[in-house]
Amino acid sequence: RFFTELEARHQNNIFIDDISDIVEKHSSSTFDPYVKYCTNEVYQQRTLQRLLATNPAFKEVLSRIESHEDCRNLPMISFLILPMQRVTRLPLLMDTICQKTPKDSSKYENCKQALKEVSKLVRLCNEGARKMERTEMMYTINSQLEFKIKPFPLVSSSRWLVKRGELTAYVEDTGLFSKRTSKQQVYFFLFNDVLIITKKKSEESYNVTDYSLRDQLVVQQCDSEDLSSPVKNTSAMLYSRQTSAAHLFRLLVLSNHAGEKVEMLLGTESQSDRARWITALGQDGGGQKMDRTTLTQVEIIRTYTAKQSDELSLQVADVVLVYQKVNDGWYEGERLRDGERGWFPMECAKEITCRATIDKNMERMGRLLGLETNV
Repeated sequence: RFFTELEARHQNNIFIDDISDIVEKHSSSTFDPYVKYCTNEVYQQRTLQRLLATNPAFKEVLSRIESHEDCRNLPMISFLILPMQRVTRLPLLMDTICQKTPKDSSKYENCKQALKEVSKLVRLCNEGARKMERTEMMYTINSQLEFKIKPFPLVSSSRWLVKRGELTAYVEDTGLFSKRTSKQQVYFFLFNDVLIITKKKSEESYNVTDYSLRDQLVVQQCDSEDLSSPVKNTSAMLYSRQTSAAHLFRLLVLSNHAGEKVEMLLGTESQSDRARWITALGQDGGGQKMDRTTLTQVEIIRTYTAKQSDELSLQVADVVLVYQKVNDGWYEGERLRDGERGWFPMECAKEITCRATIDKNMERMGRLLGLETNV
């Protein structure tokens, strides 16, 4: 119906004067199937992968279909994600129309209202997809954890995974006549409200050794020459000899599962890993917001698909505001079109230096997100 009305207007006059009324009308009523489709996208992709891996006949037929000239050598997955890609472009289309419409025109308010409705639609699509993926992830993780301490119910509709991964913990062992520092591998599951510390048994099994509410965590970066409690000078000697986990930070747990205070010295394998863990552990939602107009802007020149929960999926021509730059090749940034934040490789982006383009991008972000800026 949406495309029928657009086509009718085009047939009426090859020069389309305005489409705001059509976009507004259908964004608030006709696009519900898009929301449901996008919500279940993760299951579509997983089902496709399972069929390709377990059903040779399906794989053979699909390969024959994909090779047909009508498919233009595109894989089926590209067609499955097409509706999601299409709906996310609608706010950019309406924003461009807003930008081209004189503000003193009677049609400008109609454009703004259409932009508001279509942006709401995209948010619903994104939130539905995110919620479904998060819920499935929670059930998977819950089945992999074995509590060696007092357990608690992990699965909750308001809880989601922020970051997971293995780190090196430096632990001081006190003997009868001496102290020595040893290394232990720990595996963190950081959720939006709780940190679970485990030891990895296998790729799909973890023993829970401790946990803490997220608001009980204090994190800070430290250098080899600035090592003090809990491992003091011994760890400095050990640190200088280690290259596998040479990037350190300190985590203070004010109150763990037993109500005790715990201090940990942790190491990562790269500078960006350390930055990502410090950022994830330190985000409590109560920090001061940075002035976006002072941030570096980059344009995406190569599509990137997030591989971890703290990464950002990006399409060519996306604009991202850069919050952090790590020397080993990673940015942390905020996607301009929807405000999503995460990490991505520098090689996927190029810096925007034109002042006029930078100012225009900030104006666009203000319209798309309804944010106040200093532009």
